[in-house]
Amino acid sequence: MASIYQLKPRFQALLRPTVQRLYDRGITANQVTVAAAVVSLLLGMLLVALPHIPWLFMLVPLWMLLRMALNAVDGMLAREFDQQSTLGAYLNELCDVIADAALYLPFALLPGVSSALVVLVVLCATFSEYAGVMGPLAGASRRYDGPMGKSDRAFAFGVLGAGVAFGLLDGSWVNGLLLVILVLSLYTLYNRVRHGLVETR
Repeated sequence: MASIYQLKPRFQALLRPTVQRLYDRGITANQVTVAAAVVSLLLGMLLVALPHIPWLFMLVPLWMLLRMALNAVDGMLAREFDQQSTLGAYLNELCDVIADAALYLPFALLPGVSSALVVLVVLCATFSEYAGVMGPLAGASRRYDGPMGKSDRAFAFGVLGAGVAFGLLDGSWVNGLLLVILVLSLYTLYNRVRHGLVETR
């Protein structure tokens, strides 16, 4: 199933010189992981405090793009510079889920947007990531199947943030797009379980 995640190798190639410079300066993978989560939490808190200022939601796509880069950077630091650790594995998965929730939930405070729908999207995103993590426990690999993986959700919510910031999307449009994200997230959950089962056979 097609996913933005499939572009990751090219993205990593572009980032490799930056990763080398970060390593030379003593930056670790875990530091990058935690920093990305902290900034996501701070941005989420800002949006929760000021949901009536639409242009602030433009920070969502800008941060999503930078966060995807940081997610690639921490993985490259861990793999290519012998920084892999059990703590890093925990931080990588937990920080991603926490950051996603912090960035998605503020959309529930927008006028006309269904808070229940936003919460459902957050829950399904969490469940699909958990299904991916369950792969190794079931004897398969960590599953990254789409069509609504982490990178795809970042793109989708980046589009929502830009649409809200520029006044292009009202509550009904946001709800419609959230419904599409929800359906694709459920399909992603199904794909990750199904492909994990096939792999174990």
